[in-house]
Amino acid sequence: MTELAAQPQTEPTSKAAKKPKAALNGARAFWLKQLHSWHWISAAVSLVGMILFAVTGITLNHAASIPADPVTVEQTGRLPAPLVERLEQFPQETTEPVPEAVARWAAQDLKAEIAGKPTETTPDEIYVALPTPGGDGWLTIDRATGEAVRETTTRGWIAYLNDLHKGRNAGTVWFWFIDVFAVACVIFALTGLGLMWLHAKGRPSTWPLAALGLLVPVVIALIFIH
Repeated sequence: MTELAAQPQTEPTSKAAKKPKAALNGARAFWLKQLHSWHWISAAVSLVGMILFAVTGITLNHAASIPADPVTVEQTGRLPAPLVERLEQFPQETTEPVPEAVARWAAQDLKAEIAGKPTETTPDEIYVALPTPGGDGWLTIDRATGEAVRETTTRGWIAYLNDLHKGRNAGTVWFWFIDVFAVACVIFALTGLGLMWLHAKGRPSTWPLAALGLLVPVVIALIFIH
């Protein structure tokens, strides 16, 4: 009777031991699923951007060694008489954009988008800077004669991509794209870190390699950058 009474006492202990282990495995499976989902989604969103920024990181680092042959194109035109008269009412010295009618003419005749852009206006001339990624440009309008000159300089595709990397003269939409891309990269890196953490027990080299990735740039910065 004593032996029979003692047997049921061992069962609750084994069940209690299994519950925490099952809960731990369930939590691990949940986080693995979540991290994998966010990791591949952020990777898909940022894939093309990461390749672009990685390649242009190399081209920027070697910019002095990459030859570039600037190409300059000049266009000329003349404002219609009514628009020249309209400019007589435009302030003598200002940074305000040109009147809408003048901006429409420039867009149609010279393919120059100057609507809403600040000017450097003097009593003799209106100057509008038109910088672009990988190049430069400007438009001038003689206030007396209406003669307009547009000049555009391009330095090739590598210069264009390098300026996209820096967000230089790329506009508002590209500005926000860089921010969204950066957030996607941060999510990609953090979810990767989470996956490393969950798999680290089975991969002994995980944390030494992660520490090396941190140590190398720190050592270079402290020793070789002055």
